[in-house]
Amino acid sequence: MKKYRMNRLFSKQGKCLDVAIDHGFFNEKAFLGSIENMEKAIHTIVDAQPDAIQLTIGQAEILQNIPGKDKPALVLRTDVANCYNPELPEYLFSQLIDDPVGQAVFLDAACVVVNLLRLPAQPELTHQCIENICALKPECDHYGMPLMVEPLVMQANEEKGGYMVDGDIDKILPLVRQACELGADIIKADPCDDVSEYHRVIEIAGRPVLPRGGGRAPEREVLQRTYDLVQQGSKGIVYGRNIIQHENPPLMTKALMAILHDDADVEQALSILKG
Repeated sequence: MKKYRMNRLFSKQGKCLDVAIDHGFFNEKAFLGSIENMEKAIHTIVDAQPDAIQLTIGQAEILQNIPGKDKPALVLRTDVANCYNPELPEYLFSQLIDDPVGQAVFLDAACVVVNLLRLPAQPELTHQCIENICALKPECDHYGMPLMVEPLVMQANEEKGGYMVDGDIDKILPLVRQACELGADIIKADPCDDVSEYHRVIEIAGRPVLPRGGGRAPEREVLQRTYDLVQQGSKGIVYGRNIIQHENPPLMTKALMAILHDDADVEQALSILKG
């Protein structure tokens, strides 16, 4: 059954653009830019026809209530964390929603996603994430639900502020491998500082890897990084703010889809973006 849902998530070329607009889950005002009106945001992305949209339990019905068979697949976020704020709170947590796989089946999701967080000097948070994955894995197997795990290595908040990625490949590789050992079917991982080394992440995962987009960046940089990651062997991307906060989200989606599905280069993708 997992194969059936994976077929909905990935194109015939075996690639996936998952647009993440689940940021409202994390109680951080900076994440709400361009998604204040979720009805509008979701319909905007649906019209651009990516492969998937990543949503929370409270917003997924907006997507699934849209009639027709051509809408993007649903990737359901299953965990809430509080580590994304500029200053870390005294108590950190990562908590699963109740009956996550049952709710995903009810909502006709094609995949569920969960974090595997690594923050400096916060082993308890990583332990909570491991417990979450361990709880999800047998339920996902029982219902034939693909499990996407997000190994996320973050820098110390006191040095860089909230939600800053650590691109050290020597930290990314073991966390990606741990996610695989815990049973991930799909890996959603950060790019490393030197994208030319990303084939090492692909190799150590041994299953589809969808790099994350992270914070906002100039459009040429986003397109170049996407192209380079695909050349390194990634099976797609999971981008949020670099799509939904772009001045023209539908054109940015089409430009990225062209790189993934049509083997477009950066200049061709830029020409799409310029309309």
